[in-house]
Order: sequence, then C-alpha cells, then structure tokens
Amino acid sequence: MSAEYTHKPPRPLAAAGVRMPVRVKTDSFERMFEEHAQGLFSFLVYRTGNRALAEDLLSETFERVLRSRHRFDPRMGSERRWIYTIAMNLLRDNARRHSHEDRLMQTVSAGARTEHVDAFEAVEQRDELNHALATLSEAERDAISLRYGADLKLRDVAKVLGEDESAVEGRIYRGLAKLRERLA
Repeated sequence: MSAEYTHKPPRPLAAAGVRMPVRVKTDSFERMFEEHAQGLFSFLVYRTGNRALAEDLLSETFERVLRSRHRFDPRMGSERRWIYTIAMNLLRDNARRHSHEDRLMQTVSAGARTEHVDAFEAVEQRDELNHALATLSEAERDAISLRYGADLKLRDVAKVLGEDESAVEGRIYRGLAKLRERLA
C-alpha cells in the first residue's frame, strides 16, 4: 500500500512532450550579432544612404534585441526575421523624426566635400537613385529595400512586412518598373 502513496516528482515539461519556447540567451546574442550584423548593416546603409546613421540604427537594433530577447519565440519566426522587423520599425521611427529632404541634403553636402571625380559621380548617382526611390510609396521602398538592400528572400520580406508573398512580389515588381522608368 505504501507504493500507492509514494510521491513521484513531476516529469520535466520537455520529457512530457511539452515544447517550451527557446529564449535568446546572452551567449547566443554574440552569435546572433556575428551572424546577422553585416547583412543588416548593408541593408541599413542601402536603405538610408548614410553609413553613420546605419551604424546608429544597427547598434540600436541589437540593443533592442538584447533587451527584448526574453520575448523571442522561434515558433513565431526565425531570428533573422525578428531582427529585421526590429530594424524596420527603427527605420520607420527615424523617418518620422527626420524628413527625407534632410537626409538628402546631408548626403549631397557630404559628397560636395570630396575632390575625387569618381566619388562625386557616385554621389550624383546615389542622389538620383534616392530621388527615384522617394517617388515610390513607403510600402514599395520597404519591400525593395528588404529584397535588394538586405538580400532577403521574397518569403522573408513578406514575413518581415507581415504580408502575403504575392502582394509583396507585385509591389516589388511595380516599384522596380517605376524606378526603371525614372532612371532611364
């Protein structure tokens, strides 16, 4: 009879078949930074046209990743999507704070100080591209920036934007057609 009343310790949840979300640990933060920082930085430079601003946004992105690591749930999406979503939100916040014209003026004034002809031409080309990008809707700019600036696959762009792949694909196609027309 004593066997009936013997207390058994509860089985760990993992042994019972319950899947617990994996939290981002501090040691994996370094791995995430090494794995995603360069691509994210390239995306931010592409999107902003300003390396200093891209560096600031990159550091702020990973600061938020570190602060909110306890909220990351791999069942909801990959680390990459989570990190790029944070970066996109920061980009939008930055755009609200600073008008597009101010960023273009900074780019032009920085380019005017260079004496090298090739560098001046590169600034002119980037300025022309920025003007063409400015004519697109914010949704088209975001989709194109994520696809080509961050080199994300179409499905990842759709996940970051929280939209259907076919809608994002159409937006990218229309946006590229508009850019070709304006840059021709």
